[in-house]
Amino acid sequence: MMVRYVLEAGWQLLFKDMDVSAQDVLYHAQMPLDLLSRKSPTISGDEFLRLWDGLARALSHEPTFPLRLARAITPESFSPPIFACLCSRDLNIALNRIAHYKPLVGPLHLKIEQESRHTVAAISSTASNVSLPPSLVAFELAFWVQIARIATRERIVPLRVHVTSELPESDRYHAFFGTPIQLSDFNGITFSAEDATRPFLTVNDAMWSIFEPELNKRLKYLTQEASFRERVQACLIEIMASGQTSMDDVASRLAVSSRTLQRHLQAEGTSFQKVLDDLREELARHYLTTSDYSSGQIAFLLGYEEPNSFYRAFRTWTGKTPEYVRAVGK
Repeated sequence: MMVRYVLEAGWQLLFKDMDVSAQDVLYHAQMPLDLLSRKSPTISGDEFLRLWDGLARALSHEPTFPLRLARAITPESFSPPIFACLCSRDLNIALNRIAHYKPLVGPLHLKIEQESRHTVAAISSTASNVSLPPSLVAFELAFWVQIARIATRERIVPLRVHVTSELPESDRYHAFFGTPIQLSDFNGITFSAEDATRPFLTVNDAMWSIFEPELNKRLKYLTQEASFRERVQACLIEIMASGQTSMDDVASRLAVSSRTLQRHLQAEGTSFQKVLDDLREELARHYLTTSDYSSGQIAFLLGYEEPNSFYRAFRTWTGKTPEYVRAVGK
């Protein structure tokens, strides 16, 4: 079975940040020019690599664009790899998390080797006979360093940076990394044990405990093993805070009709409303017992327009008030 990757909305933000036309990128990648306007577009592993190569061609006048892209990363940028990293306690944990969830991004494999004096992260394609575009390699290496610097508020300098082919304008990469770029038989980066275990100031165990199960469901869905209920729940948790909680919203993201979505859920003995209510109750209990969010903030995170709507729903689900559950839970 060919794995299909969801073309996240982050690609459009990427094109915007890089001031490049999406149509130019798609043209260079030899992909349909209307791809990004389709409902829930997906791409194959080969198309993912072609898309990145198309970006490099569209930005051929700026050979070091991966550095500009890495510098644009902020804690507010929500994507599975960025969130998984920044919630971690240190770089070692972040690298292992990103290695686990890398398949959600594209046909990429990240191998982590932790030794007593250093940690090595190596990036490669999931297809043994396929090489990654040099610009993608450059971005991945810069991404890891930028994440470490953002999370620790220190100028982390890797011990070594390894590439299988020379990077253009290597002096600019040298300036960013703080260490020379070495030609090697693999693409990767080596951090000292001290830097790899330096505490992340962005650690957030409570938020991670909410999103980890959903990222795991997305991984399961990637190989088409997830139940339809799990697919709906994983989709809801991604879009809930934006207020998009209708059946039509989810059906559109899953590229099925609302009728088909409901039929699949009925076959599994449930309904869309039950999946939504169960998820909201689970998240509400978690927020109430592990955070200091107000009822209004929790209502927003659960996709309600008014706090009173959340309050009434919570009483219906539990027979108790949010304040009571918070007091007992803490």
